[in-house]
Amino acid sequence: MNPPETLETQPPRTVTCPTCSGDSIYGTSNPHRPFCGERCRNIDLGNWANEDFRVQLAPDVSTDLTGPCSID
Repeated sequence: MNPPETLETQPPRTVTCPTCSGDSIYGTSNPHRPFCGERCRNIDLGNWANEDFRVQLAPDVSTDLTGPCSID
């Protein structure tokens, strides 16, 4: 039985950089994976920090906004 392959034993594969859409080596030789380099990694981090990317929350179903409004 062969030992399971890990990222270190597999030949590096090429993936698309999520920032620039260029080629990026997805292997231990690229410390910025899945990005092609530090610049693209920092651009992505900046987008998260500026809240350009957001994780959408599920709507709150406990509040019914379609019914009549009552003011006490």
